[in-house]
Amino acid sequence: MKKIIISTLAVSALFLTTSCETDFDTDVKDIVVTKGEADFTTYVALGNSLTSGYRDGALYIDGQNESYPNMLSMQMKLAGGGAFKQPMMPNNVGGFIGIPGFPGKLELKMVNGALSPVNNSAAATLDNIASGGSYQNMGVPGAKVSHLLAPGYGNPAGLSAGLANPYFVRFAANPTTSSVVGDALAQNPTFISLWIGANDVLGYATSGGDGSNPITPVDGTVGVGFTSTYTTLVNTLFPAGTTRKGVIANIPSVTNVPFFTRVPAMPLTNLTDTQVTQLNGGYAAYNAGLAQAKALGAINDAEYQKRLIKFTAGAVANGAVIVDKDLSPVPGLPKYRQTTSKDYILLTASAVLNPQAGGGTSAPLEDKLVLTEMEAAKVLAATASYNTTIKSLADSKGLAFVDMNAKILELNSKSGIVWNGVKYTATFVTGGAFSLDGIHLTGRGYAIVANEFIKSINAKYKSTLPEVDSNKYSGVTFP
Repeated sequence: MKKIIISTLAVSALFLTTSCETDFDTDVKDIVVTKGEADFTTYVALGNSLTSGYRDGALYIDGQNESYPNMLSMQMKLAGGGAFKQPMMPNNVGGFIGIPGFPGKLELKMVNGALSPVNNSAAATLDNIASGGSYQNMGVPGAKVSHLLAPGYGNPAGLSAGLANPYFVRFAANPTTSSVVGDALAQNPTFISLWIGANDVLGYATSGGDGSNPITPVDGTVGVGFTSTYTTLVNTLFPAGTTRKGVIANIPSVTNVPFFTRVPAMPLTNLTDTQVTQLNGGYAAYNAGLAQAKALGAINDAEYQKRLIKFTAGAVANGAVIVDKDLSPVPGLPKYRQTTSKDYILLTASAVLNPQAGGGTSAPLEDKLVLTEMEAAKVLAATASYNTTIKSLADSKGLAFVDMNAKILELNSKSGIVWNGVKYTATFVTGGAFSLDGIHLTGRGYAIVANEFIKSINAKYKSTLPEVDSNKYSGVTFP
């Protein structure tokens, strides 16, 4: 794999339809729209980047207009719903000038003769639009569960210390005292959607488990452990005796999104005899050290085989060489091994995985570019525990529940999801559902999400909100 290349054949496939029927079989377009047992007068959406409409690595106007809460609000208006205002970005590029880590959106551009995602420069400095509030879309990119309850999360004075979030700084009602939940409840919402928790594992996963962004522990006090914090959050939004209705969604597994699946786990194929000779020669001293460690009893044969670096020419899938910090220490030797089919090489590694240039081969991939089998197991275990808590609270509070984990798994299957003859999958770019960052959705992907929320709301509250037409929203933009 040399770089991300989008072929013209794959592009053309995006515009073909299939003969399959729609997967969304709860079609109420010919039924009178009613609110049922719900009250959509004041709808507020709480969550993270997936709620805000974030896509292509940034938050920008077009994405916000195609956020799933905005789609929901338009359907709710047909059943008595009120105004729905979003904290719109000042431009259609996104990012914040002067704040590291917030570039503009990704776009497909020609790089060395191939289409590749390239970041734009940030288009504006951090603005403040609090005076234009209140805002009903309170999705805050980057937020974890504890952040929604944290006072001062919108205080610009806390940005440099990581105690505040620039997206909430933009629209927090009071910069020093506002919490996301507090500003939401101040609007006395009649209906709330909540989709939060992905960042509690996603930061760890997207950094390759390198320790820079730990998984939120399942247990612990409020603000520390997921279970207690999420429980407090839901109890705050839906206290005992409230007539407020709502819907909450669980967390998709990271192993079903393109950021973790686009690059093959064993990515180096069709190596020439010359390349193999050079690569194996480069690791000859390392392999000799392993053999000596085995002879001395420092490692057993299984450990020796696990760490042995060996490349094979021809149509054979070779693992990339990585640094695996979880390997047992061997004096005088680095913690190297090759990837197996159970590892996940991140999308961010694609630019350096070039066997001709030695990327991921003579130069091992950094820890931050690979989610190893052991690290992935930690992510999956935490996600499963989080989702158990989320479903339990939805049931105990009598709320509508959306199993987004199951839906993204379906999207990642070969059959994908079909809407009015158009097939959507989790394939990077050409699947139509995921944006160029490999994590967030396109407008069409968010429409799929909106329909899952609508189906759950209708089932729980006997409403008849119509589903949205996924095909009318935008996918990946090609130059």
